[in-house]
Amino acid sequence: MPERDDAALLVAAARGDERAFETFYRRHLAAVTGFHLRRTGRRELAFDLTAETFAAVVVALDRYDPDRASATTWLFGIAAHKLTDALRRGRVEADARHHLHHAPIALHDEDLERVEELASQGDEQHLAQLLADLPEPQRAALLARVVDERPYDEIAASLATSEAVIRQRVHRGLRRLRDGLEPTA
Repeated sequence: MPERDDAALLVAAARGDERAFETFYRRHLAAVTGFHLRRTGRRELAFDLTAETFAAVVVALDRYDPDRASATTWLFGIAAHKLTDALRRGRVEADARHHLHHAPIALHDEDLERVEELASQGDEQHLAQLLADLPEPQRAALLARVVDERPYDEIAASLATSEAVIRQRVHRGLRRLRDGLEPTA
């Protein structure tokens, strides 16, 4: 019965029912995050892959066919595809960093958790203003990576710069957002 309900939620979401998608998302968020976390062992990457998975679900909703696969089979097929892509990208990025003698820019779990916590407490107008106040290169990189969930290499190519520069812009933009969302004493 829950499988049938999940399929109905996806069909309704494909017709534009945002509440149906929200229900499906909330129902499967922990399982998809756990799937990615168990396979990568890295929280940040697991969260990124979970976001990419659900973004791909939204894009592909009109192609979901409940007669071909259950909703969870379809969802985890997408999750597995996103994981495979990320592992392939990770090997390429690691090789490039090694050849260029660059260390990866790491966003610490505490930073991500704090930004998420503060963003959920803050008002949307304040967050929108903080985004608007970012320098254009940081804002463009941050929106492309976080909102559009584009891979770093694709963003770098579209902005005619290196992945390292894009990672730095995203990192600095997130830091400025976090600092701007911190409550003042």
